[in-house]
Amino acid sequence: MDNIRFILIVIFAMISYMLWQAWQIDYGPKPAVAISDQPEVATKGDLPATVDSSDLSQTQDRSDVNAPLASISTAGQIIKVKTDVLALEINTQGGTLQNLDLINYPLEKYNTVVQRIRETFGLSPSVKDTTPIRLFNTDKEKLFLAQSGLIAENSTLSAANHHSVFTAEKNNYEMTEGQDTIEVPLTWTDGKGLVVTKTLVLKRGSYEISLLQNVKNNGATPWSGRQYSQLLRTPYTDASANSFIRTYAGGVVYTDEDKYQKVDFDDMAKENLEIKTLGGWSAMIQHYFAAAWVPPKDEENNFYTKDLKDFRYVIGSYSPIKTVEPNQQVEFAAQLFAGPKIQPMLEKVATGLELTVDYGWLTIVAKPIYWLLNQIYGFTANWGFAIIGVTLTIKLLFFKLSQASFISMAKMRKIQPRLKELQERFADDRQRFNKEMMDLYKREKVNPLGGCLPILVQIPVFISLYWVLVETVELRQAPFAMWLQDLSAQDPFYILPILMGITMKIQQSLNPAPIDPLQAKIIKMFPLVFTVFFLFFPSGLVMYWVVNNTLSIIQQWYITKGIEEAK
Repeated sequence: MDNIRFILIVIFAMISYMLWQAWQIDYGPKPAVAISDQPEVATKGDLPATVDSSDLSQTQDRSDVNAPLASISTAGQIIKVKTDVLALEINTQGGTLQNLDLINYPLEKYNTVVQRIRETFGLSPSVKDTTPIRLFNTDKEKLFLAQSGLIAENSTLSAANHHSVFTAEKNNYEMTEGQDTIEVPLTWTDGKGLVVTKTLVLKRGSYEISLLQNVKNNGATPWSGRQYSQLLRTPYTDASANSFIRTYAGGVVYTDEDKYQKVDFDDMAKENLEIKTLGGWSAMIQHYFAAAWVPPKDEENNFYTKDLKDFRYVIGSYSPIKTVEPNQQVEFAAQLFAGPKIQPMLEKVATGLELTVDYGWLTIVAKPIYWLLNQIYGFTANWGFAIIGVTLTIKLLFFKLSQASFISMAKMRKIQPRLKELQERFADDRQRFNKEMMDLYKREKVNPLGGCLPILVQIPVFISLYWVLVETVELRQAPFAMWLQDLSAQDPFYILPILMGITMKIQQSLNPAPIDPLQAKIIKMFPLVFTVFFLFFPSGLVMYWVVNNTLSIIQQWYITKGIEEAK
């Protein structure tokens, strides 16, 4: 069996499947999206329905018990907070986090080489949107909020949820030189002795936001309740994303029992999730970025989802009940991560949070490849050289397998003229031709599967490396050299895809051509077809294929030359 033909057919099948998926997403049947004209505030139905609070719905409808809920449609004041890596708004209605910008991650990046060439030819500069990535967003079509609050145990008690209006000391916080921490305190009281102080803590260089809710009971009767933290979002779409690359966007829950579980928006629409576990976390993720609520790991937490019936979905968790006796106080805590999916950073936030970098079922293979990529980057300080280093390492690891494959292919090439002669001699007797062909294989000690089996072993590694290069946020807008100033974007001059097509053509010339003329014509078209595909692929991924093909050509040429010269 022709080795290169097998490789190309497998790759072609993979790309065809990805194209079919992309077509389904872009042009397949979709439900009509209804956008509400109401203000961007949550409704009472977005509160978690706790498993042992049957009176919760009554609690939220009693304005005489929880006065702030009477003004649910009244937006609070906006507090602006800025650190060295985050710029966000906190709404005093509930202390909701909104309009969170990732300062170090612009939407687009200028290519200086492209700009200079445009200037040389008298063309106007290309326009790029360099504003930061906005993760949390109050825009109706991109709605994404981080909410938190308290739920009273029964309908006789007050509670400060994310509809309650807090008071704030000031409306602007900015991290200054030498300052490492910003604390934003918000206060709420029911006027009957219950005082809730919600404090959000942000640190320099960190994408973590600590939530502390202090409940002080100055009343005459005990108060019992829980804390909840949740993410509210509409289905995520990225109009600027590469249509050839599809990554998961939706909900995720992690538990010690079931580990990493995807809960997409369709799942949320079908049924509400209810899981009780020790520790864990819940998140909404997208390509390169994620937001996750991490409750205390030593608490038994209840994770849930809700469909708000307006293409808005909620995922979150609530804590066990705590009781505050008169003249006593308790504190609830949680951690929010909102930022880029950098694995070493995520590992420090919570167990399993690095799995939001989604490699799918090949995680066990992809994680070591990412580790190797990261280690090489530590020496080179250039992600392009890191990709080349990973390619070389993988090539060395599979050197023997590749050698066996190339030897088998070289032997096939050597007997190709005799196979063609047999085909012409027994053109009218297919059965006789197959028998003579197998006899020839035995005499020459050629295994027709010898070129394919080694490749089958390597395919999981190739696919894993693909996902590593696609999912690694460190490669986003990372420069290599000269005109390649963003390894996550396509080559602006299409030089790498053309080189990839040339190397594929050279590889074909080193392989025996198929005996069937129709197959031979189809195989000859592959370099052109794949060149067109790779025009739109990230340059970092195309770079891998160019380097890998070049190394394969050198190895294959050397082996083929030796066999053809042997007697």
